[in-house]
Amino acid sequence: MPSVFSDNNRYEVACDQAIAMCDGNLRSTIKALIMANEFLETEVAELQDALATCFARAKNDAA
Repeated sequence: MPSVFSDNNRYEVACDQAIAMCDGNLRSTIKALIMANEFLETEVAELQDALATCFARAKNDAA
């Protein structure tokens, strides 16, 4: 079970770092994490759209 403990420790360290970056303000930390998550969700959606466009072009070129 060492990997479970190391993953848990990694998350604890990440939490401590996020809280420290927000000067210990938990509300600001949560807000920053929500904003970061929204940014990443937008990035994923843009990449999915780009891939769909590439696949559509490749399919049309093959036809």
